[in-house]
Parts: sequence; structure tokens; C-alpha cells
Amino acid sequence: MKIMIVPDSFKESLSAEEVAKAIKLGFEKVFPQAEYHLLPVGDGGEGTISSLSVALQLKRSHTTVTGPFGLLKEVSYVYRDKTAFFEVADITGLALIPNEKRDPLTITNVGVGELVNDLIQKGFKEIVIGVGGTSTIDGGIGLAHGMGYRFYDQKGELLEPLGKNLSRVAHFEKTPQCPDLSGIKIKVLTDVSNPLVGPRGASQVFGPQKGLPIEKITVVDSALKQFYQLVNPQVFTLSGSGAGGGMAAGLVTFLQGELVSGIDEVLELLDYDRLVRGADLVIVGEGRLDQQSLSGKAPIGVARQTPKSIPIIAICGSLSDDLPEFPFENIRAAFSIISKIDSPEHTFLSAKANLEYTAQNIAQLLKIAAKNPAFETGERI
Repeated sequence: MKIMIVPDSFKESLSAEEVAKAIKLGFEKVFPQAEYHLLPVGDGGEGTISSLSVALQLKRSHTTVTGPFGLLKEVSYVYRDKTAFFEVADITGLALIPNEKRDPLTITNVGVGELVNDLIQKGFKEIVIGVGGTSTIDGGIGLAHGMGYRFYDQKGELLEPLGKNLSRVAHFEKTPQCPDLSGIKIKVLTDVSNPLVGPRGASQVFGPQKGLPIEKITVVDSALKQFYQLVNPQVFTLSGSGAGGGMAAGLVTFLQGELVSGIDEVLELLDYDRLVRGADLVIVGEGRLDQQSLSGKAPIGVARQTPKSIPIIAICGSLSDDLPEFPFENIRAAFSIISKIDSPEHTFLSAKANLEYTAQNIAQLLKIAAKNPAFETGERI
């Protein structure tokens, strides 16, 4: 029996590689002779580049950029040949920000632009950027500043490149510091298809989870709209431009980036179509399976890429109550690993053990079904 284990990370808890290993441990207790293929993935959010780095044996390097609160921070990127990969979450990811400091309007993304400049100066011709899992809603103004753009208010005073200042921008300029993008390809891995503004936009959908107060949601949505009416109104119709708190829109506008589905790109790079051939079961997973998952997250992307003849089950941290009835998108069933009400801290700490335990129980059910033909039809034999 060939079992493919293809999970995303469990946000703020376990990496995709750790999730895959825990699921395998649980299944091995029931099916020790099975052939297991672990393929940790990401969809553009945190952990995506780490998964690619392991699978593709990419080289790793480090540099120093401006961190989320203005202090210098060492960050890493991976590469092969003339292509470099990094994710915004390694610079200003939500998981890096203490709860008491989570304010998406006052955290700076200048370091993202600085890193892009650094990679171009080092001779990389293609840069692949994951934009999910950020702590900010700044529409890419920080990125642009880090590259060399400058933004001014009505009085001509230089503005600090933060989300809180989007509505104050009256004009901007491209300085000589901005890199020459001739011959440079920027590929932006998005984990959602949300537009920049509106009911499904960056502020409305992702603001609360980043720490944006409810009363500021519509204000920030209006600020994003005002800013992009000035710098690039064409972006409003672009699917996925709301990813990363509008970082995706910024990469398109200021770096001529191309938005692509993160999970589709990752699966292509990992040669998933070949690896899944002959599989008897595919297991997917992420921290929470919900309606947002349906718009481009890893489990759905994997399911859509898997032949319909191969059953898929999902093992997740938790399940939303607004999911469609199973089966959907080729996922036959989904299981939550949370067995009791507990604090988020204890729940995160218990994730590995809960994953292994849940995987073992699922494997036991599959073993029962395999031995009893009645489970195939529901009829008495």
C-alpha cells in the first residue's frame, strides 16, 4: 500500500515536515509495512520555502534587513542557479509578532523591499516570493519604500511607509535607489484569491486575525482603495491582490510581479503528478480547514491535483462549521485532532501527540473497513 502524506504547516504550532512525520508515526502503528511518501508543502504562506528547500535541496544564505519594528534582522533565503526563493513571513510574519504588539498598521515591511534589492544586486534573475502569513495590512507601501520609492503627503512631507499612512499619500516618486528590473522575473506565490478591497478584501477578511480592531476595518479598506487609485487602479480587478495584507498588490505594482497560485506552483516544482502515481491514499492537512481553504489553500490545491480515483482524507488542527458536506473537492472525509477544549498555548504544544493519535485511529478504521466488505456498501453480508 502506497500512502502519500502531503500536509501544510499547522500555523504557530508545527512545520509541514513535523506534521508529515507525526501522521506517518500514527499510521505506521497500524500499517507498518506500507510504503510512505512524505511530501511537506506550502501554498505561499509561512513554511512554503522551507518545504521547497528540503524537497529540492536548495542552497541557503543569509542577509540583514530592517525587521518588523525597525531594528536590523538577519533573514535567510534559498536559491539554485539564478533563482532565489523567500517568504515575507520570515521577515514580518504574524507568528513572529507577540500578541501585545500585533497591529497591522504600525509594523514595517521595508525589509521585504531591501531583500529584493539585495537579491537583484547579487545577480539573481528570478525571485519567487511567498506572501502568506503576514502581520501587516500596508498595501505594499513598506516594500516599495525598501526598494527606493518615497511617499509624500499634501504638504510634501515624507511619510513613514506604514499602513496607518496609506490615506495620507498625495504623491510619490521613484528614486535612483530603485533597481533596474530589466530581465528580472518576480513570481508571487499567493495562498488566497481574495481581491485587494471590498467584502472579500485584505482588510475585511484578514484584518481581525492580524489584530485590526473591528471599528477600523472599513477605514483601512477605504485607505487601501484611495492609495491604489493613485498608484495603480488596475489592481482592483486582480484576483489574489489582497494576499499578504495587500503585499501581493504591491509586488505587482512596484516590481511588475506575476501572481500565481502558491500550491499549484509548489506542486509543479515538486513534480507531484509523477509522485502521486500508484498511490492508494493521499493525506492532506493544515491548521484549520475552513471557507478560506477553498480559495486556494494547500489541502484543496493538492486534492484538485490528485487523480479522482485516489481517495483523500484531511487531518487538521480544527474544522470550520461552514464547510461543504463531504465528499468535496475529492476529499472524502476530514478529521480534527483537537479532542478537548484547552488554551491555545496547550493546544499548540499538544499538536504533535494529537496528530499521531488521530492518525492511528483513522488507520484503525481503514483497517476495519478493508477487512469487512459490508463497509463498502453499508449492507449486511
